[in-house]
Amino acid sequence: MKAFQSLFLLIAVTATSLLATPAWAADGRPLILVVGDSISAGFGVPVQQGWVTLFEKDLQQHVPAARVVNASISGDTTQGGLARLPALLQQYQPDLLMIELGGNDGLRGMPLQLIRKNLSQMTAMAENEGVMVMLLGMQIPPNYGATYTDGFAALYSDLADQQDTLLLPFLLQDVATKPELMQADGIHPTAAAQPIMAAAVMAELQVWLESLE
Repeated sequence: MKAFQSLFLLIAVTATSLLATPAWAADGRPLILVVGDSISAGFGVPVQQGWVTLFEKDLQQHVPAARVVNASISGDTTQGGLARLPALLQQYQPDLLMIELGGNDGLRGMPLQLIRKNLSQMTAMAENEGVMVMLLGMQIPPNYGATYTDGFAALYSDLADQQDTLLLPFLLQDVATKPELMQADGIHPTAAAQPIMAAAVMAELQVWLESLE
């Protein structure tokens, strides 16, 4: 696994470490790749106001050279993300991959096992390349029935436990239940919600980083 956390915390990799030298070691420019759907693509929101852009600005307050590549596509599914990921990993060689997918699968009533399989394969693919993974969980409306809704929400925490990834259980935790922070479609967050989402991602990353000290 690449030692993205080592640069972030300014901790040198020890001589006994078996980790491969990260791609950014030479120029000190760690890269985070975000693969998501319209929530991360910033549907209905100017690009500069989207949570990914805001997160990158916040991150650069801690690591000025850090870069964030947003490879999110509105309407994307876990199957689409899985198909796109090999080329993205090869092109960007990220140190951390954030996966924000599954919402469109859930809204379409796709089998939970298929969603889980796709996310699991994406995670394994990245980790096999030495890339750290962070899952950005989603939830779906209760009208899909308790069994499906609860099972969908549990996918992310189960996968995080099984595959040892970072996890933000629900990206819209402090947003989805507040109508003033949601667009008219009731699915996509407004511009006012984007800083909340960016802060939630940064906080989860910080908690993990602090746990390494």
